[in-house]
Amino acid sequence: MLVREAKLAAEEWVRREGSRLPGLEGAYVAGSVTTLADGKALPESSDVDITVVLEEPPPVKKGKFRFRGALLEVSYEAVERVRSPEAVLGDPHLAGGIRGMHIVADPSGRLGRLQDEVASAYACRRWVRQRCRTACDTAAERLQPLEGPATLHERVTAWLFGTSLTALILLLAGLRPPTVRRRYAAVHEILHEYGWPEFHEKLLDLLGCSDWSRSQAERHLDAVAEAFDRAKWLPKGAFRFAADISDAARPVAVDGSRELIEQGFHREAVFWMVATYARCQWIQDFNGSNGDGDRQRQSFLSMLSDLEIGSAADLEARRKQALAFLPRVMEMGDAVMAATPEIE
Repeated sequence: MLVREAKLAAEEWVRREGSRLPGLEGAYVAGSVTTLADGKALPESSDVDITVVLEEPPPVKKGKFRFRGALLEVSYEAVERVRSPEAVLGDPHLAGGIRGMHIVADPSGRLGRLQDEVASAYACRRWVRQRCRTACDTAAERLQPLEGPATLHERVTAWLFGTSLTALILLLAGLRPPTVRRRYAAVHEILHEYGWPEFHEKLLDLLGCSDWSRSQAERHLDAVAEAFDRAKWLPKGAFRFAADISDAARPVAVDGSRELIEQGFHREAVFWMVATYARCQWIQDFNGSNGDGDRQRQSFLSMLSDLEIGSAADLEARRKQALAFLPRVMEMGDAVMAATPEIE
């Protein structure tokens, strides 16, 4: 499928389905599809991110699904979050998407005006630093101890996503898209480009995969794929990431990780492999233990062991290690900003 065909599918979905949502204020496409030429083939591992702006968004996003051959991912945003350029410019997740968004619906013209204002100030040092600071604060919050009882996969997920924001901070500092699944590959590119490859190794050290081999990553990905193919058919209750563990999402969650490995980023693929496995564990726990589930849990524990997490004490130490490393990430963020010529 070509990029222009994927955009047309997104536009049609918004016309047919999104326009029926109460309180619709607008809709736009963001993410990697907006950076590719219309005549270029859209990678199989890429989805089309649609954000629907509503007065009162529903509590759960629609998630990933197929429409007209395109893999769409629909999320909702409250109009209050995009009310002013200042609110958007300081937001590490909204600013980049709105600067480069492909507007699909804009009945009041609000999104068009907002895009112009955000684009004009996006590279101002004040706003770049604010986005980095906000991401750092979010990382510190996620790396705090969880309150009350929590399962292993919940504690791993909190540590994992908090730790991964170290990569995001540097992408924001270099005006790179705040990608999720590919964030470690993207930060590899910017740190090597600017001459700081050793700092990339430190980020991988925090994950515990700096010494992983390709065969090691492939072995664990095979286990992730097996767990995914089991979990995608199981009942998921109110799991907020249910759409990410589905047959439609497999090209992104599993094949996308394999694509990274084949590109030489086997260590950088580990972040999303662990995230996906933890989600599969949530679904397995929801459905109760059995022979297949026990085998899946042992494979999950094996992956964690290779990340040098073999106990609750290990995970706690890694949480503290990532939290203590955040000031060094912010220092490197300042260096990246200073080396990025587009920043004003």
